[in-house]
Amino acid sequence: MGWNSWNSFATTINEAQALETATIMAAKLKPVGYDIFTIDIQWYEPGASSYTYAAKPVPTMDGNGRLLPAPNRFPSSADGRGFAPIATQVHRLGLKFGIHLMRGIPRLAVERNLPVLGTRYTARDIADTASICPWNPDMYGVDMTRPGAQAYYDSVFRLYASWGVDFVKMDDMSRPYDAHAPEIEAAHRAILATGRPIILSLSPGETPVVRGDHVRRYAQMWRISDDFWDEWPLLEAQFTRLENWNPHRSPGCWPDADMLPLGRLALGQRDTKFTPDEQRTLMTLWSIARSPLIMGGDLRHLDQATLDLLTNPEVIAVNQQSRDNRPLFLADDTRLWSARHPAGDTYLALFNTAGKSRDISIALSQLGLRGTVRVRDCWARADAGTATGRIARNVPSHGAALLRLSGL
Repeated sequence: MGWNSWNSFATTINEAQALETATIMAAKLKPVGYDIFTIDIQWYEPGASSYTYAAKPVPTMDGNGRLLPAPNRFPSSADGRGFAPIATQVHRLGLKFGIHLMRGIPRLAVERNLPVLGTRYTARDIADTASICPWNPDMYGVDMTRPGAQAYYDSVFRLYASWGVDFVKMDDMSRPYDAHAPEIEAAHRAILATGRPIILSLSPGETPVVRGDHVRRYAQMWRISDDFWDEWPLLEAQFTRLENWNPHRSPGCWPDADMLPLGRLALGQRDTKFTPDEQRTLMTLWSIARSPLIMGGDLRHLDQATLDLLTNPEVIAVNQQSRDNRPLFLADDTRLWSARHPAGDTYLALFNTAGKSRDISIALSQLGLRGTVRVRDCWARADAGTATGRIARNVPSHGAALLRLSGL
């Protein structure tokens, strides 16, 4: 659970904005569990200004090709301090500190043929100049068959661990998966070598489901789709992806349906396009499928409705504590999931993906329940009577219900 700067700041976040946001996060979201604060892409780019990337980037680097925060945007990083001062302040707020990192080695490091720290090799010795990201011009891939390649990744993660980084969202990793698998393994080895428990989050998707065993071995989170934004077709598509990935989820291994594009987005230009019902569907699906909850909206403009949506303790308990989560397949335009509360109660999520409201019901026997059960509405945080034989709810178009069922 946490916050990431991409949906609201694109490439542009600076030190003052980051610390202001972290302070709000600690006050409003941390009490219910949101504790990973992440600065997303191009924190090393002095001129970053939008959701687009400069064709000829000039990133801030050290003499060994390791990316550093741009000091015009992050003044405390000057004189080799990197993100350590910001990480210290984030940690004092009781939060973990995360950064975004592109796969590979900066193209500028290859152009300048910088040395790989602690070796006799250089950037040109290890770079795979044919391995390039199709949407970002910052990096070349690293050829992990070459001497010095692992040493480069080791040096990168050793530096970031020394700053106090707790979480790395590593981009251009999961697609094409097999081509990038050696670098996924290299990042994993480099993190282990630091001795610091850094969470590795792979991005973007769609990670191939058939590589589920591999990705679970080398990362703690991995994206199951391309960038997710506030459009209903994208949300509807996540149902099938989360259903397909469900067998591969386990403690410490989390298929990631991407950030929550809620509240103020896109450099302050607009609020989320999701309707209130779609917002509830989003939070219900991410929770019952146990996807990471990473808020993407601008916390400086956090309204009460969005705060209530993000911090409902009964919904968050499903995301953080439920077990035996599984999808149920009963009818077109209807998606259902069930799960177990640690105490043995049953959670039931009912989703209506149709264009009009409808009644959705399921026999209690299909949930392994008999007799009469007590019903609790998790979103309303209120008891909702009892049910015998079947449980039914009228669910609005693109809406959801989340219930907790317990024996009498």
